[in-house]
Amino acid sequence: MNGDELLKLGYKVRFARDKKGITQEKLAELSEISDTTIKLLERGKCNITVLNLLKIAEVLDLNLGIINNKEI
Repeated sequence: MNGDELLKLGYKVRFARDKKGITQEKLAELSEISDTTIKLLERGKCNITVLNLLKIAEVLDLNLGIINNKEI
């Protein structure tokens, strides 16, 4: 992913997290990912693995197609 794509991904994760009403720390706890990774992801500074993205999507009740602007 390039920098713009990472920023968009981070925005989508932050939006979904805010909509669900949970903190970055709570998302980290529920997804079993470090809070540092969540913070970096939301700022577009982390090229996250697919496995971790799946964990985040599960906690936020999203499918990866929505996150990536594609239907799955």
